[in-house]
Amino acid sequence: MFSDELKTLRRLGFRHLLLQVLNFASVIASGLMLWKGLGLFFNTESPIVVVLSGSMEPAFYRGDLLFLTNPSNERYHTGDITVYKVPGVEIPIVHRVLETHDIVVSNSTNKSKKDPFRKYAPGPNQLLLTKGDNNHVDDIELYQGLDFLERRHIVGKVRGFLPCIGYVTIAMNDFPQLKYALLGGLGLLALVQRE
Repeated sequence: MFSDELKTLRRLGFRHLLLQVLNFASVIASGLMLWKGLGLFFNTESPIVVVLSGSMEPAFYRGDLLFLTNPSNERYHTGDITVYKVPGVEIPIVHRVLETHDIVVSNSTNKSKKDPFRKYAPGPNQLLLTKGDNNHVDDIELYQGLDFLERRHIVGKVRGFLPCIGYVTIAMNDFPQLKYALLGGLGLLALVQRE
């Protein structure tokens, strides 16, 4: 199947192989730079996420691709759909804001052992309580001991979505062999390309 490509590769030699490897590396580096550039522009660590569960149905379904922004000067409001990460959990969660609370924590308040706000950073804070549209209870159990989410836990606010596009990502996570086969096939195509 690949015998003609392998013969061509042997004929072209080491320099051509090296050129193809460098071209493949530049494509990968360009993709990573684009991802990081979008993250900087939209002020979020992840400008695009995939919905992994049905907790936000009927607003979003499993496999929908979400586009996020996180403007630092914009407040979150009840009804906004946010993506957040809590400490100790790597998978981001997509849920709707149920309540918001604006507080100001002073340095002296922060040191008192009896103050319920001692765990929050000094200064103005916006605390959020979220809930999935398809869930019966709020997300306090998901917060890993926190009473509310802070702004630092928020990855971004949902600004748009594409339905079902994220199933490719879900399939690659559910079946790692598919991911390796796809990456191996792309790498092989890059190496044997004749241009």
